[in-house]
Amino acid sequence: MRILYYDWDEFNGADCRDAMVRLGHQVDMIKVQMKGYDLTSEIERAFAEKLGIGEGQVALDGSASNCRYDMIFSFDFFPNISEICQKYGIPYVSWVFDCPHYTLDSHVTSNPMNRIYLFDKILYDQMMSKSTSKTFRYSPLAVNAERLSKLCQDMDAESGGRIVYQHDVCFLGSLYDNEYNFYDQVKYLPPYLKGYVDAVIAAQERVFGADFFTMDSIFSDDHVRQLREFIKFEETGKYEINYDNVIRDILRKKVTVNERHHILEQMGKRFDTVLYTHPGTKDIPGVSNLGRADYTNKMPMVFRRSKINLNITLRSILSGVPLRVVDIMAAGGFLITNYQEEIAEYFVDGQDLVIAYTPEDMLEKTAYYLEHEDERKEIALNGQRKVLENFAYTRLLPEILKI
Repeated sequence: MRILYYDWDEFNGADCRDAMVRLGHQVDMIKVQMKGYDLTSEIERAFAEKLGIGEGQVALDGSASNCRYDMIFSFDFFPNISEICQKYGIPYVSWVFDCPHYTLDSHVTSNPMNRIYLFDKILYDQMMSKSTSKTFRYSPLAVNAERLSKLCQDMDAESGGRIVYQHDVCFLGSLYDNEYNFYDQVKYLPPYLKGYVDAVIAAQERVFGADFFTMDSIFSDDHVRQLREFIKFEETGKYEINYDNVIRDILRKKVTVNERHHILEQMGKRFDTVLYTHPGTKDIPGVSNLGRADYTNKMPMVFRRSKINLNITLRSILSGVPLRVVDIMAAGGFLITNYQEEIAEYFVDGQDLVIAYTPEDMLEKTAYYLEHEDERKEIALNGQRKVLENFAYTRLLPEILKI
């Protein structure tokens, strides 16, 4: 198959393209500067030239003859690319790994040329319930099994087959204590409303695997309506965005900000704990911030050489397996994660990874597995085998690329 791959410098693009080539596909890239998601004449011209579509090659029904490619592929969904594919009758396959991802509210998601893959089953069900064209599909996210297997072999060969640990407890990811923490930017909520919202946020921190913001008995539509009186959005009409859900996502991110900070603070009090994250992140007492780790090289080394890796899922991911989970396990890292429905569905607790059900449970299981190295190593090895077998790009892409 001939695939035109839209490259927007996403961190996992090289892994995906490598797998496509391994599967026997021809893969060419296109990079176009996009300042937004509107289809401009410049963007359309760039794609048309790459596709080999010129004047006289477009039939009355809009289909393109002699097109150089069988499909366009991208990570995440780009409405302007969808419009191009719809115009010229070319399948558009997108694999969404960002959550939330508000371009999914674009009216062009219904274009018949789309195949939009989502990694969260709750989100998939939500999109299917409001879609009449059934352009949505489900797939978990993937790893480059070949690259990571070789990297692990090379690392262990340097130390005579042993894993040389650098850290006891490690969290790699964003703390969101920046301009994207929108809730803390809202300075004008009335005390009665802010008090209630803050109480729900604090309560949500205590419970993994359930979303209080969709439970009417805890956080009703009326609470959202009150918040929308004080939090305004610019409605352009280009998207059918459910701004009630945007409010809920703002609060979910605030929960994530709080719980990542609080869990790491407690870890730092008890264990040798490190954090790999963006520059400028606020310091956490007892936790060493070691900066960023690039996705391809340093990140898997960090995962493999940490005795315990933590996953604290962004709360906007309601049920899905975050990419961090399979990245850690594919590198042979031992993982303790908060409970997520799909994590428990795909993996066996205590055999492939360890699931924590509360913040306190995460702390106690961290203490236990730091002291039980043989169990920890066996679980990490089991998890690595399962991910490399079931979540490899070469395993998942054949279904995703079906058109």
